[in-house]
Amino acid sequence: MCGICGIWQRDAGRPVAHAAQKTRTMLHAMSHRGPHGDAFATREHLSMASNRLAIRGVDQHQPPLIEHEAGIIVACNGEIDNHRSLRQSLAEAGHHITLSTDVAVIAPLYLEKGLDFLEHLQGVFALALWDSRTQRLILARDRAGERHLYYAKTDNAIYFASELASLLTARAGTQLDKDGVARYLRSGYCAAPGSLVKDHYKVRPGEMVVFEGASTRHMRYWDFPTEKPAKQAPPPASFDPVFRNAVFRQSDIDVDYGVLLSGGVDSALMTAVARDLRPEKKISAYCIRFAESSFDEGQYAAEMAQQLGCDFVPVTVSAGDVPGMLHELVTSTGEPLADPAWIPLSMVTRRASQDVRVLLAGEGADELFGGYPTYLGARWSGHYARLPKSLRALSQNLIEKLPTSDKKVTLSFLLKRFIRGQELDGLARHLLWTASIGPDWLRRLGITPPTDNTAHDPSRLIDALQRFDFNHSLPDALMAKADRGGMLHGVEIRAPFLDQSVIEFAATLPLDARVHGLTTKAFLKQYAQQYLPKSVVTRRKRGLSVPLATWLREPLHGWAQSRLSSATLANVGINTDAALELLAEHQARLSDHSRAIWTLIVMSEWLMWFSRFRSEATTEAVKVYSDGV
Repeated sequence: MCGICGIWQRDAGRPVAHAAQKTRTMLHAMSHRGPHGDAFATREHLSMASNRLAIRGVDQHQPPLIEHEAGIIVACNGEIDNHRSLRQSLAEAGHHITLSTDVAVIAPLYLEKGLDFLEHLQGVFALALWDSRTQRLILARDRAGERHLYYAKTDNAIYFASELASLLTARAGTQLDKDGVARYLRSGYCAAPGSLVKDHYKVRPGEMVVFEGASTRHMRYWDFPTEKPAKQAPPPASFDPVFRNAVFRQSDIDVDYGVLLSGGVDSALMTAVARDLRPEKKISAYCIRFAESSFDEGQYAAEMAQQLGCDFVPVTVSAGDVPGMLHELVTSTGEPLADPAWIPLSMVTRRASQDVRVLLAGEGADELFGGYPTYLGARWSGHYARLPKSLRALSQNLIEKLPTSDKKVTLSFLLKRFIRGQELDGLARHLLWTASIGPDWLRRLGITPPTDNTAHDPSRLIDALQRFDFNHSLPDALMAKADRGGMLHGVEIRAPFLDQSVIEFAATLPLDARVHGLTTKAFLKQYAQQYLPKSVVTRRKRGLSVPLATWLREPLHGWAQSRLSSATLANVGINTDAALELLAEHQARLSDHSRAIWTLIVMSEWLMWFSRFRSEATTEAVKVYSDGV
């Protein structure tokens, strides 16, 4: 893991002033990503840099920026899991690779395969490759989008960096993208290829962007499998070598690692397999805890850690941690993310950084194996729609009257989500169910709800929902949370469930193996019983949630009020009176608006940072220009 950045001056007649210094400034803004060294490569029209968090090849002083004798320069943020087999096949093809780092295989592979080289890489990565022979710059992101890469285009240059805050240091006078604001407020994250800043983009998962001369090509080198699943589920034993190999590859590193362990089946299964594969290895299990009993899974996690012979390291999170941690996350990474779990995740990785550089996590299992309650709701919505209209109206009236609860993922919360949007098509209803702020409140806030293409095959609704989540919320919300929350403290979070082999196996599972009756993740739970007690496997899904509803009433109410009334929201067209109405209704327990309120708080925090950043960047640009003159 590391941070990468650079500038390619595509128009030699209009060079970028101080390009090398700007690249150094970008890298400095990501110093938290790479405490183990940095490197720069400068050519007549190119400046590239990287810093390093050493995971593999720790004996090598060279960070993951490789200059090949053929005129290829590679900067890679991530790991190539199949580097050993690639090294052997490339040696047989006549390539002599002297460096032991896994990144060293990328340039020879490109020389051997051309633009098809990415199809042969397994792992998680965001990379930049410069080919001096063709004056070609390639930016690429791994299949599941675990690593991130931002870029900006001007008439005469391409800028890129691992984090948006870093990228923005190279350019002053940036403008807000109003469409991006609306999409963020609806979903709570910034989905690729857009961002909240005009002319600043994200590489999509499984995408390669090729810049040559004045042209830009967007090429998919991999996509989520869309073949029709098998009619019958394979035996659970057939998945065992697939998952074991995935965990083995992702734990095949040269430093100690730990696990993020909750009370759920995904992290427990991953930990059990890791322990079985490497019984001699010391494994520390890090767990997030809350004083609020409904949200705390620490007891279950502690029991599992003891059973598996792992050191248990709890980290307790309280409301007082929230304001400062949110400020630090926003200012260091430069992009808002309205998942409240961003706060505790970053806190637990900060503690883990005292012991390890890598954490294994259970992310991706829900998207691949059908674990979310929304998939269950989608499966049963057709039955609900066939009820008599009078009975549906009575049901809706009764459900809406259920009292608001501050407990974690209550039945009343799920039922209220379920009955809304029944008139919409399946994917549009899913977007409504998962929205941070629904369309009615967006309009009251002065925001036009974004429109989406929700066309899909109704007979394969669950497939469409899982594919949408895999391509959007997984990479740009969940994995963004992991990348930014962990790398702020120099800790890489890896997800064995997102190994390519696991993804492609899960895509073959029939619907009943994913959502069966009232059971989610049916196949995975059956498989997990090879490693875990049945009580762990059948425990009700809870997920990592934060007691935000209670905290926003007290003790964060005053802080929330100040953020929602901020002029920065009003300046981008958000009705702050409506925002305060949300908080008032929440305070009066008329409804649980915690997700919407939190989304606006994070937006307010980001806008305050962005305003300060633009002012400081403009001042610095004037200073640099004056010094140059």
